[in-house]
Amino acid sequence: MKSVGLVSPSLLQRVSPSETALETVVSGKYAMVNYWGEVSAADRRKAMGILRQLECDHLAYRAWRKLSQGERQRIGIGRAMMANLRLLLLDEPCAGLDPIARENFLQFLEHLAGTSASPTLVLVTHHIEEIVPSLSHVLVLKSGRILASGPKEQVLTSAVLSAAFDAEVTVVQSDSRYNMAFNGTRRSARL
Repeated sequence: MKSVGLVSPSLLQRVSPSETALETVVSGKYAMVNYWGEVSAADRRKAMGILRQLECDHLAYRAWRKLSQGERQRIGIGRAMMANLRLLLLDEPCAGLDPIARENFLQFLEHLAGTSASPTLVLVTHHIEEIVPSLSHVLVLKSGRILASGPKEQVLTSAVLSAAFDAEVTVVQSDSRYNMAFNGTRRSARL
């Protein structure tokens, strides 16, 4: 049994343009990209259940090339969930999404995190505004080393992120979401 799944734009780029959303979800059970063969009735039922949970069942027989980037991200999550995961790594899942599609995806992610069927989620992002309220902990890396880690309220601070980006930034929390503003000064540019 596979217990760790990955949703990454680089992985999703490898899906055949003619593969259906249903086939893509089923491929996750077998840890393959581009499902080949006949989909069994049991796999079809399970995949359709996942697609319903992701509010994507209407996309089941749509070809990959006809899916939007946001739909592809959801189908990628469904693909990972097909393996009954305990941990799901989301590597820059909002890359390439327009602002509305990004917010729709983040609302979906927040909803998913609140369900009993959700695996533990690990979100990799450079944008703190993508950290949804249900994500509880943050790990900040700088030059491949851990700069700070812990509960997000303690880590998502102006001081920590200024150190991470070598720039003066201000972090503001509003409605359980975070935003960061660049104050116009790069620390490395100072003499």
